[in-house]
Amino acid sequence: MTIPPDSRQPRDPRLSYTLYRSRGRSLLARLRGQTDAELSAREAERGRRQPPGQTVPRESRRRPQRGLEGSAEDPRARRRLPRARRPRRPRLHPLRLLRYAIGFCVLWVALSAVLFLVSAAGDPGSLPGGRATRAALTSAGPMLLTPNNILVVGLDVRPRTGYSSREPGSNYNERYANTDTLMIWRVGGGVSRKLSVPRDTLVSIPGCGMQKINAAWSCGGPQETIRIVEQLTKVRINHMIVIDFGNFVKFVSDIGGVTVRTPHMCATISGGTANGGYTLDLSAGVHHLTAVEAMTLARVRHMPCDLAYTDFNREEIQQEIMNAIKHQVLSLHTLIHLPWAAWDAPKALQTDMGPLALIQLAAATEMGGSSKPQILGGSFGTYNGADVVITNRAVDAAKVRQLLTGR
Repeated sequence: MTIPPDSRQPRDPRLSYTLYRSRGRSLLARLRGQTDAELSAREAERGRRQPPGQTVPRESRRRPQRGLEGSAEDPRARRRLPRARRPRRPRLHPLRLLRYAIGFCVLWVALSAVLFLVSAAGDPGSLPGGRATRAALTSAGPMLLTPNNILVVGLDVRPRTGYSSREPGSNYNERYANTDTLMIWRVGGGVSRKLSVPRDTLVSIPGCGMQKINAAWSCGGPQETIRIVEQLTKVRINHMIVIDFGNFVKFVSDIGGVTVRTPHMCATISGGTANGGYTLDLSAGVHHLTAVEAMTLARVRHMPCDLAYTDFNREEIQQEIMNAIKHQVLSLHTLIHLPWAAWDAPKALQTDMGPLALIQLAAATEMGGSSKPQILGGSFGTYNGADVVITNRAVDAAKVRQLLTGR
């Protein structure tokens, strides 16, 4: 029989006590930040609440005291008196840390999306040509579901500040620029394929006669460039993107540069670094390039160390750089710098697409994967003393079919 706690019994000196050492803290207890004292107090509390007939955990098991258990003379009762609560250290549980990390990433991406939308909506640089250029484009379905044909254009016009602004003989007037890059990008509906048009391709331009296709912009503006490309390839253009040199370098810098495989490169742009231009010297192999190096690489047309390097090789390199940008967007560096990249990305483009269409383009690009570079063209020749590319209709038709169908 257990004596009520309020009864007073003299301590029996014949009774002895046997104490058992508790086990050390478990791994879970250590992760929770629990001390040995806290675990002992918890086990003691559990021992007092244990129903009759149930086994007491080993950590809190002691030999019962006949006649004294629960009384004021019970040493265990004195040891089990409530202690002052000490401040508990925060529990660094792995699952809690994982939840914090996921929540931070979601907020980081949401902030980047908001910055992207604000930047795209407030971008002062609209598509050159305004309504006339938009009228030359053909509408298409949503890019996430339907393939769209985008004409990507790089002009030889230079910015007032930043990359290439100090090159000798630079053209700063967009109206009288020539197209250094022409590329049809078919993206959306799970596909992403590119077809480059060499800048020296010989075509007939109304009002200018037989000219290189890069003169279509200066002859009739962006709408004339769209019309000539459609006439040459029989591909309807749905959207247009004009690359802004200065801001494009900022965007590539935000994502940490690009990694591409190159041949041996030994080229100078606009007289080299000593004359305000750029110098490129790369060994054959894989290189991680800075934004300036990547832009310079995309512009190389001739190399003194490799006379066989032509504009066709440059078009391939440009497509490889675009593929490298797509892969770099998914890197840890880009995630860390995502708000800056999201802010600068819309400013690197002049386009007819609005913020929502640009978001669809970004998603469709990742969904479509990467494709092997394709270049429209035929053979090299001359016309009025100038080097030109003479197209081959059969070859061009096959490459256009590859662009549209993937076969």
